[in-house]
Amino acid sequence: MSLPFSIWLVIFPVSLFFLIQASDYFTDSAEAVGKVLRLPSFIIGVTIVSIGTSLPELVSSLFAVMQGSSEIVIGNVVGSNIANIFLIVGVAAVTSEHLKIKYNLTNVDLPLFVGSAFFLGLTVIDRYFSLGESLLCIVGFAVYLFYTVTTSKNINEEEEEEDDPPSLPVSIAILVVSCIVLSVAANYTVESVIHLSKIFDVGTEVIAVSALAIGTSLPELMVTINFVKKGNAEIAVGNVLGSNIFNSLVVMGIPALVGELIVPMEILTEGLPLMIIGTILLFFVTQDRQVTRWEGLLFFLFYGWFIGRIFNVL
Repeated sequence: MSLPFSIWLVIFPVSLFFLIQASDYFTDSAEAVGKVLRLPSFIIGVTIVSIGTSLPELVSSLFAVMQGSSEIVIGNVVGSNIANIFLIVGVAAVTSEHLKIKYNLTNVDLPLFVGSAFFLGLTVIDRYFSLGESLLCIVGFAVYLFYTVTTSKNINEEEEEEDDPPSLPVSIAILVVSCIVLSVAANYTVESVIHLSKIFDVGTEVIAVSALAIGTSLPELMVTINFVKKGNAEIAVGNVLGSNIFNSLVVMGIPALVGELIVPMEILTEGLPLMIIGTILLFFVTQDRQVTRWEGLLFFLFYGWFIGRIFNVL
């Protein structure tokens, strides 16, 4: 879309405003649906919230493949996963008084979180992502989702009962509408950032792993801030785990069904190693079922280094 520089300067804050407003409605309706379905808070994070907030990554990746720019897909996935770990968990930890995780992560969620990151690395290390690998990714996420939802019924005993449960049809309607607005607003935000970056003469691979990744991670960031404000920061960690698993398996898998994915060498040398490091770091940080403010500040340090590195500032 060819528009003047001044128009993109207007589109960016407007789309960001709708993104923030939609995220507020999304979090409320997601919680309501989860409570009606008697799902624990963490399960709401790794299923409903994580999939909904990861839709911008999937939509933008599909458009990239159809427009012949499939190299954006891996940059989007790796960059978004890095932003989720270092930026979003960092925000949740710093803004929350004490981020505790009641749900047991070590059974399935953390192993698959780490496993999906390593599997992504193995599939793209040869700079070729095959159709068979994409099918394995999609099947793997389907099995994870089925297991997570079915086993959640056995761990919901400590959840408080809702005295006046919300209307399920209304909550689902709000969830769907807000999810659509989230995706549209995120796409316009991303598009405006990309055009502004091109005007400032920033490389395409840098845009993919930074501006595009940050833009498509804005829903996760806005949702995380809203959940922290509501005193439910636990969902933020579940959101990150679920979003990263979704990105590594589904956002990589589905676009590969549409066309061949190109894997630039810059992503393998700059972005992928930090994504793996961040995954391992979050694995160890959450072993005690909490994320402290100091650990959140450490995550900010890593992300600041990453942004400075890809823009050749450091």
